[in-house]
Amino acid sequence: MINNKRLYFGWYIVISASIIVLLTTGLRMGIGPFMNPIMDDLRLSRTEFSLIVSVGMIAYGVGMPVAGILLKAFNTRVLLLTGLAIVCISIVWTVVSTGLISFLLSYGVFLSIGLAFLSSVSLSPIISKWFVRQRGKALFYLTTGGMAGIAVMTPIETWLIGIIGWHNTLLLFGGVFIFLVLPSALFIMREDVPKEADGRGALGGKARQQAHADLTLKDALKTPTYWKIVFALFACGFGMNLLGSHGVPMLVDHHFAPMTASFGVGMIGIVAIFGTIFLGQLADRFPRKNILFLVFFVRGLGFFGLVLSAATWQLFLVSAIGGLVWAGSVAMATAILGDLYGVRLLGILNGLAYFVGHQIGAAIGSFLGGWGYEVFGTHLFSFSTAGILALLASLASITLPQSLSFSKKMEIEDKYNIKAGQ
Repeated sequence: MINNKRLYFGWYIVISASIIVLLTTGLRMGIGPFMNPIMDDLRLSRTEFSLIVSVGMIAYGVGMPVAGILLKAFNTRVLLLTGLAIVCISIVWTVVSTGLISFLLSYGVFLSIGLAFLSSVSLSPIISKWFVRQRGKALFYLTTGGMAGIAVMTPIETWLIGIIGWHNTLLLFGGVFIFLVLPSALFIMREDVPKEADGRGALGGKARQQAHADLTLKDALKTPTYWKIVFALFACGFGMNLLGSHGVPMLVDHHFAPMTASFGVGMIGIVAIFGTIFLGQLADRFPRKNILFLVFFVRGLGFFGLVLSAATWQLFLVSAIGGLVWAGSVAMATAILGDLYGVRLLGILNGLAYFVGHQIGAAIGSFLGGWGYEVFGTHLFSFSTAGILALLASLASITLPQSLSFSKKMEIEDKYNIKAGQ
């Protein structure tokens, strides 16, 4: 018998994964406060620094399929421990770097690969295994960790860099990674999903996955639906990493104080924490494509609002409104992929989509932010591009189908859950 009074173990995995993603996202997306100190210390131009960040985004994306291979060959625990080792070694290497090439390899390449192993995309398969009926809700809560990372880490990084410098700040975060990731990997990340659950998790998961047993990667890649999701992730990566890399410098260039700029960007994450919790309650009750449309539509308007803000109240107002639906695109894209293509291929499909879409977009967005400012003398070009891409992604999202046919012999139907429990 199942003890309904006990918290379903899958939620412990969600909590642990969310904390890991908080750290990962905070370090990866919180590059803005590090930009000026590192450029001054290593004598890098903004274009050179942006290029290194872009290379890091590509390396982060390459790490996704590699993480999928490790997951298939071993398990989540091995993946996390490997990622933790790479992150710690890379941080030490970054701190002792004195030139462009050394910093490019340590921070741009290897740290990004290590963080990829600890990312939400790498952790979403194990959550998808433990949750079926509330998969969207669980994945939204995982996204909350990412938003908390932006909200918490950006102002903390700015504060710490001002006190102890960027070298010691990175070393401190390396210690935090060890303190939090190591016990999570050893004691919480279990792959043994029970055959029976309490109705909130894995119950019914076996039947759903068996319906997708004959689907191949080639079948999935032939569908236009998959590439619509890839484009949506491209828009997400472009905009989110543009904001993470150039949001604070852009606001400082627009005459906001550094802490005001940091809190302006951080407020997006703070509000997004509550926004993702609210959207998580809706994720399994309404068509996921409608939620994905809303996320991208408001986000697109938000980019225009940020770059055009001229007063502090305008900045905080735009951040607060945009933060309501700022997160959720990756969570919803992952849930839709799991619904349409099944959990069995979710790791590789999500990893490829994240690399080809999200991280290519991230690399272009990060580079374009620095290059566009130096060439055109304004941030309007890059942030307007992010807004337009997000609006186009909203159109792609709303046109996603509710069912897919892969061949005459095999038809996979997606029945979006209108009610929780269906």
